[in-house]
Amino acid sequence: MESENHPARVVAVANQKGGVGKTTTTINLGAALSEQGSRVLLIDLDPQSNATTGLGVSSRDVETSVYDVLLGQVPLASVVQKLDVTGLSLVPSSLALAGAEIELVTAFSRENRLQKALEPIVFDYDWILVDCPPALGLLTVNALVAADEVLVPIQCEYFALEGLGQLVGNVDLVRANLNPDLKVSTIVLVMFDARTNLSEQVAEEVRSYFGDRVCRQVIPRSIRLSEAPSFGQPITVFDPTSKGALAYRQLAMEVAT
Repeated sequence: MESENHPARVVAVANQKGGVGKTTTTINLGAALSEQGSRVLLIDLDPQSNATTGLGVSSRDVETSVYDVLLGQVPLASVVQKLDVTGLSLVPSSLALAGAEIELVTAFSRENRLQKALEPIVFDYDWILVDCPPALGLLTVNALVAADEVLVPIQCEYFALEGLGQLVGNVDLVRANLNPDLKVSTIVLVMFDARTNLSEQVAEEVRSYFGDRVCRQVIPRSIRLSEAPSFGQPITVFDPTSKGALAYRQLAMEVAT
């Protein structure tokens, strides 16, 4: 376990493309880190609430969520839900979050609502992972202002790098104007299919572009990984000996060093 005298590493998991394994990575990296002894808080900042339901919490039954936190109605600590996985907690999303983008437009200090909400609890965890929506709106900006670093999952498919330049450009904008410490620290290659030349080619292209920020551990394409969320469990619980579980454990060790 990491020292309790250090603030959490706050990581925004972001990619403006949908369906690239962002939520899968947030859930399973978080579960693997907690399995290795870290205190981990997952924040579901996506109105689709996939991280919430993927961890067995019904977004329809949530009374207060990250939506209420962003609107300043409740402290973040009051909406944290402890999960069955030891060391893993969740700030759930809800359908109401879809309206938050509009409601926050005229709000005072709208870009740093999440940052302010995290301040009282940042020493209670070793890791805070924020699952961002697949768009570069106000919710994602809140995550980027609150975070120390950005982790980008990249799908090993043909248009993998498409839109990535725009994401990096937006990170640069946030760094220049709102959060000077922000950096893209980690790139994770997901949905990797060792049987295809394409996966290898994409991996090479991403590595040549981002260098040692690309994790050595890749996440394989896996049916078990896609099944786990429908059972409300991370892969480390759903099928602990599967390739996906082993890959996320290795990734957690790599990211934590």
